[in-house]
Amino acid sequence: FSAVGTSFIVVMESNFSPNPSETTNALLKQLMLIGLSNLAEVGSTPVDPASGWSPTASTLWVQMIAYASLSMSLLTAFRAVLGMQW
Repeated sequence: FSAVGTSFIVVMESNFSPNPSETTNALLKQLMLIGLSNLAEVGSTPVDPASGWSPTASTLWVQMIAYASLSMSLLTAFRAVLGMQW
C-alpha cells in the first residue's frame, strides 16, 4: 500500500511547479523586447512568471491526504514490525 501511495505522490508532484513553457515564453518575450531596444516596456527588473503562480486548493488537499495516508501506512508497518520483535 505504501508503494501505491508513493507512486500517486510522485505523479502529483508536477502539479506543484509552474508550467515551464510559460516561463520560457515570458523570458523569450523579455529578450525580444530588449533586442528591439524597447527598454521602457521591459522595465528595470526581470519578469518572474513563477512569482504569481500557486497550486490550486484541491491539489493541496489531495496532496495532504496522500501524505497523511503514506505516513499512517508506514507508521502501521513500523508498529507491526516492532510488535513482532517484542
